Amino acid sequence: MAVYRNVIVAIDGSESSERALEKAIDVAKLNKATLHIVSIIDTRSWANLEAHNEGKLQKDSEVFSNSLIESYNEAELAGIEEINVIVESGSPRTMITQEISRRVNADLIICGASGVSASERIFLGSVSENIVRTAECDVLVVRK
Repeated sequence: MAVYRNVIVAIDGSESSERALEKAIDVAKLNKATLHIVSIIDTRSWANLEAHNEGKLQKDSEVFSNSLIESYNEAELAGIEEINVIVESGSPRTMITQEISRRVNADLIICGASGVSASERIFLGSVSENIVRTAECDVLVVRK
């Protein structure tokens, strides 16, 4: 059985990512691993909106992400000793596998099966699908 030392869990506020967090807590606790809770503020579709919104959309999203992560104090309550919270802006499809996982030397990425609607998935593509295809480490996709 593999031993995981650096576990990333990608969260976006969806029900799917809440289940991924629960699974990540279990895995991190079992392996005495560092849990990296990652929320990427998706900027792919904001260029036009942001130009007319004077930065409010970006600020609101950062507040949302920070409060979302703070609400996940479950990891601490579960006894996870090392928790690293990462909030960044960009494309979740590339940031998680090509930047953050390398930076923290991840050996497992856990994500929800889907955090977007069917129409968004057609336009943007599935983040979890991209993680599975491009990650250099093991990936666990958690379903509802």
